[in-house]
Amino acid sequence: MKLELVIIISYFLGSIPFGFLLAKIFLNKDVRTIGSGNIGATNVLRTGNKTIGYTTLILDILKAVLPLIFVKIYYIEYLYISSLCVFLGHVFPIWLKFKGGKGVATYIGILCCINLYLGIFFGVVWLITFFIFKYSSLSSLIGSLSIPLINYFVFDDEIVFFFIIMFVLIFFTHRENIKRLLNHTESKTKIY
Repeated sequence: MKLELVIIISYFLGSIPFGFLLAKIFLNKDVRTIGSGNIGATNVLRTGNKTIGYTTLILDILKAVLPLIFVKIYYIEYLYISSLCVFLGHVFPIWLKFKGGKGVATYIGILCCINLYLGIFFGVVWLITFFIFKYSSLSSLIGSLSIPLINYFVFDDEIVFFFIIMFVLIFFTHRENIKRLLNHTESKTKIY
């Protein structure tokens, strides 16, 4: 019963669509009709309201951090399944007909809970890539690809398979961005 509860609670907490809710409440906009149509922080930034965009980013990170800290303390054996369920909740929220965000901010929260150094490493790789190329999507892809590699060579290679799964999921959520990157039609992002 504990496992089932961890799965259900993790999914439902992950599925809270903060970007959609904040844009609707404070801007009276449906973020799904703006930019990429995504409910994540990068697309919320396209509304022109940086406060709402960065608040979305923080809340999408926290919705992973809060349940995972609890699971890490009380049910550490379920940490990876809980992480996956939080992520899937964000990407496929029941409230929005299973059309959610791309999962990057939530993944940062997951990384910080599993190993803070991995979260920091992801952030550094993301920032370096972003400042060179100015594409949030490319930065997210390279950052998520770097995690299984750094985990294998520096940390615990026994859980590298989990990070490969996460990279594949992020690759999947960015499939349209990848097409646009290859066609040179991807929009550059302003984060400041």
